Amino acid sequence: MKNRFRSLFVIGLCIFLAGFFLNACAPEQSAEKAADPAEKVAKTDDTVLLKIPLAYPTALPGLGTVGIYLQEKVPLVSGNTIQIKLYEPKKLLPPFEMLDAVSNGKVEGCIAVSGYWSGKTGNVANFFTAVPFGPEAPEFLAWAYYGNGLKLWQELYDRKNYNVKVLLCGILSPETSGWYKKEIKTVAGFKGLPIRFFGLGGQALAKLGASVQLLPGGEIFGALEKNVIEGSEFSMPAVDTLLGFYKVAKFNYFPGWHQQSTFTELLINKDVWNKMSPTQQAIMEEMAKAGTIDSMAYSESIQSKVMKTNVEKHGVKNMYWSDEMLAQFKKAWEEVAVEESAKDPFFKKVNDDLNAFRTEYQLWKDYGFLPRPKPGK
Repeated sequence: MKNRFRSLFVIGLCIFLAGFFLNACAPEQSAEKAADPAEKVAKTDDTVLLKIPLAYPTALPGLGTVGIYLQEKVPLVSGNTIQIKLYEPKKLLPPFEMLDAVSNGKVEGCIAVSGYWSGKTGNVANFFTAVPFGPEAPEFLAWAYYGNGLKLWQELYDRKNYNVKVLLCGILSPETSGWYKKEIKTVAGFKGLPIRFFGLGGQALAKLGASVQLLPGGEIFGALEKNVIEGSEFSMPAVDTLLGFYKVAKFNYFPGWHQQSTFTELLINKDVWNKMSPTQQAIMEEMAKAGTIDSMAYSESIQSKVMKTNVEKHGVKNMYWSDEMLAQFKKAWEEVAVEESAKDPFFKKVNDDLNAFRTEYQLWKDYGFLPRPKPGK
């Protein structure tokens, strides 16, 4: 037994000494070769500064806070090779000028919603902001990442020769269906009613007789207060409450049939994007996904408390549309979709693709999820 242990000791000693002398005789490695692989990437990547104006103030949950998330996280993940500098709305340039500014390289990027540019890219841009009776967040993300959603979103800009790379960077909870000064019991209540309403949902309400206009978020309160409009939608309860709508309109309607989820985009100048290393591009893509998840989780976490406060402290009445009203809204939207598809082949392409995905998804939606009871039941 002693001989056996002695033999093992000798073998081990020989291996150790062989390794020692081989290392001692080997040429010294340069600091670069010995560096950690992640360090090498950081040294070879040029530092990129992205100046990013925002369409929404950073104080607004989800809409604005996603910019703060990216500004804080991207430098950490990139080893400081990507820096982000945010500009509040109008501090660098007006929000409606941001698409052109990114495309021509005046700024490196922007965060907004594609519906802002519908006058330049076509009404189809609203599909990538919100779709009436459209998918909730999980279904939209499935279409965006694993269907043709993001490909079509990029095509929205490429077909108009905009020099931008688009990334989905945020997705929000359903909006309210609007704040109104009086109760609306039938679709006749919309006839001649002056309201602020966004995008495709606004077109549907116009078919029902509403006098629809689009106002920037900062002008809505004043318009309600001065009776220029009698109702308005804008965002989720938490955002609308920050803007003070409860002070001038007490009937808050649900569900947000026109905007079951809201999608925000990060546009980056293509020349800037192409100069990024593959690692930096991957970081931006993955951090945009992370920002999307964070914005959804955050917006979901804060709505109920705000709704309760509005009722208990501000005298707001949370209203829920009847099945009959929702059916009328849906019928009006379907008419809009048919008309817009006839006018714009790309609108039809996007609408058909999304509908095909949703038809395939429906089986899982019907079987996989618990039924959702109406409020109070």
